[in-house]
Amino acid sequence: MIFAKHAKLPDGWARDVRITVSSGAISEIERNHTAQTGDVVVDTLLPALGNLHCHSFQRAMAGMTEYRKAGKDSFWTWRDLMYRFTAHLTPEQIEAIAAFVFLEMQEAGYASVGEFHYIHHQPGGTPYDDLSELSSRIASAAATTGIGLTHLPVLYTYGGAGQVALEPGQARFGNDVSRFNRLVEGARKAVAALPEDCRVGIAPHSLRATSPEDLAEVLGAHPSGPKHIHIAEQPKEVADISSWLGARPVEWLLENVDVTKDWCLIHATHMTDTETRDMAMSGAVAGLCPITEANLGDGPFNGPVYLEAGGAFGVGSDSNVLISLTEELRTLEYSQRLRDLARNVMVVAEGSVGEALYCGAARGGAQALGRGRGEIAVGELADLVAIDSTDPALCALPTHQVLDGLVFAAKDKVVTDLWSAGRHAVRSGRHVRRDDIVAGYRSAMDTLMAAL
Repeated sequence: MIFAKHAKLPDGWARDVRITVSSGAISEIERNHTAQTGDVVVDTLLPALGNLHCHSFQRAMAGMTEYRKAGKDSFWTWRDLMYRFTAHLTPEQIEAIAAFVFLEMQEAGYASVGEFHYIHHQPGGTPYDDLSELSSRIASAAATTGIGLTHLPVLYTYGGAGQVALEPGQARFGNDVSRFNRLVEGARKAVAALPEDCRVGIAPHSLRATSPEDLAEVLGAHPSGPKHIHIAEQPKEVADISSWLGARPVEWLLENVDVTKDWCLIHATHMTDTETRDMAMSGAVAGLCPITEANLGDGPFNGPVYLEAGGAFGVGSDSNVLISLTEELRTLEYSQRLRDLARNVMVVAEGSVGEALYCGAARGGAQALGRGRGEIAVGELADLVAIDSTDPALCALPTHQVLDGLVFAAKDKVVTDLWSAGRHAVRSGRHVRRDDIVAGYRSAMDTLMAAL
């Protein structure tokens, strides 16, 4: 049982709320109640967000690419460095890094993660004896931390638009459709021992890393479940796809694929207003990663037009250069303000920007990860986060402004407790397995740095 002095329910704020959790889901909500012996008592309870886009291994290279060399640095120069880094990663290191990343996410207030998983093979590209070896490592990290996992094996067949051959640095990623389908089946077996809230979807990496024929084939083989894709992240990508397929990436996808609510379009940064409205009306989720998009110089999302068209969105930490739920949401809003020279942009008409950002991301993240509606409601997964509204960053605010304070004034340290489908993973601000997970990460980094 969880007793909250304040709770954000679908119809608004409520006081003295007692929540019963059964088999990972919310089975009862009682208002105006009193705490009972044995209840976990918290201050303010919120639906916990899902981190909808993560490449966990990239956390280990955070800070390594912030040195400017001769010429102009860009996403593409960063990518070359990332490829060289991946050549040294072992399965054991990938697991230890993922466990540390998942811990950081939970301590920041994320209850679940969409692991967009594209390292599949040994250095050089030879498959492991078990094709899904590295998916098993991600599953093991999820089991260690208790995070809710939506595992998204990535189809990565080509090195660039027009079916260009893979580069040496991409060899660990590559599969044709036939082998990819076998890998997905292996991934389903790898996660079978995880709790029932685990999901397996698919992730065609991008239009540039597949082909129209391969995309159609893989979607036919996996018609249900989450489908995530990188799209329109960089102007060069837009130009390359337009030259090859005769349409801009989002435009081409919407015209040639049945994009529905199962889809999450990651970044979708460079869109026309028409593409933006059409994407919103498709029901797909925009997977926004504002910290990474700022770090890589991608540019800001077309937020106002998308929201006016009723578009769904969520947030992810992508490269994991910094894992911070509060920073992710405020960077999303601030990127819009800097572009538009305006304030309070990511809300339709009037209202709380913090609430619009937080609750919008909770709903969109849950949709993208196949985890329900992202609300504290009976029947929903018990993905819950408690924050301390008496923290100095929040204590001056009335309850109805707490989400504004959380998004714009607080740090993630206000998180006191977190449940992933009822698994109480964070208590008093610390993950219950912090010490051994951090020790495992430090050991993995020591051996990795010795190999670089």
